[in-house]
Amino acid sequence: MKPANTLLTGTGTTIFTVMSALAVQHGSINLGQGFPDTDGPQDVLQAAADALMDGRNQYPPLTGVPELRQAWAAHERRFYGIEADPDREVVVTSGATEAITASLMALLDPGDTIAFAVPYWTTYVDIAEIVDAKMRLLPCPASQNYKLTPAQLDAALPGVKVFLFNNPNNPTGMVYTKDEIAALADVLVKHPDVWVICDDIYNRMVFDGVGYHNFVNARPELRDRVIHVDSISKTYGMPGWRVGFIAGPEVVAQAFTTLNSNHITNVPEIVTAAAVAALSGPQDVPAQKCAEFQARRDQVLAAMNAIPGVVCPRPEGAFYVFPDISCAFGKSHNGVKIANDVDFCNALLEAKGVACVPGSAFGEPHALRISYTCPAEQLPKGLERFREFFAELA
Repeated sequence: MKPANTLLTGTGTTIFTVMSALAVQHGSINLGQGFPDTDGPQDVLQAAADALMDGRNQYPPLTGVPELRQAWAAHERRFYGIEADPDREVVVTSGATEAITASLMALLDPGDTIAFAVPYWTTYVDIAEIVDAKMRLLPCPASQNYKLTPAQLDAALPGVKVFLFNNPNNPTGMVYTKDEIAALADVLVKHPDVWVICDDIYNRMVFDGVGYHNFVNARPELRDRVIHVDSISKTYGMPGWRVGFIAGPEVVAQAFTTLNSNHITNVPEIVTAAAVAALSGPQDVPAQKCAEFQARRDQVLAAMNAIPGVVCPRPEGAFYVFPDISCAFGKSHNGVKIANDVDFCNALLEAKGVACVPGSAFGEPHALRISYTCPAEQLPKGLERFREFFAELA
């Protein structure tokens, strides 16, 4: 285990935090934020208010209140096509990040190996370091559409204890097709000692008719070693409520219960009332946001494709675009030299007031992440400034 003073210095998280702070400081157009521009459905807010007035402020069960676990099991069945026993296989967590952290604490001993694709969500590296795990990083550059291949996975899995898989992906927005999921699932079947954690928090934001698919649907025999992680943060525009879930084998759920009792204790009843309302109520907000985000995706993709030298695989989900902007390296903007992705993002922010997140925060220093969840009227302005910046490079 690393000394305590090094645990909070993860490179990805640091870069992400700095860029977000600069965006606020400059009053810029923020194309870096990773959450929807909505306050959540009105019925959800009312459910929380009602719970507050009803005095629901006691300790709920460590696994989460039964109503929420049942609502989540129904959600699993409806959107994943997976049956999960709400009493034995579902646990409520304090957001998806805590769910992933607790999963790795439950499954890994110090020195065990975890594998995941690059680009990755920033905290994967930080969490792996906190639990003292070895990392096997699987590079998936723009030339392979930021996707993991079956051959790549097969070669990487010997000696791996946990495979962490994110689909739809943050930061790239890429979504694996049904056939691609099936091919990866076939590989996982060949490695029976590997646990699989599926970070599926963007599964309701999939475009172009691709659909969301998972390993258990493809190969049901994987069910006893797959842990599904999700949350209400992205789907319902409720990131600050901090409600996540795991659905997985009973032995993992039991370990989670122990971890919860000594880690977060539980998720507050008022918050869980809101989560039950989100999962059980009308689903028009997620559907509306998905259609809206697909249209915004098209705007961003068109802008990237119009810039000479920029390579941008077509994302089909989440709310991110991840262009390779390395054609700008070695050039200058108004005398400011751009040697890498961080230089690019700093210069873009200073010159044009547009904030993006450097790709190195996600393990891919040739790219940057654009999020299109800013206010709708700001997106065209931000994209035009982005184009102007490129045109002014010398």
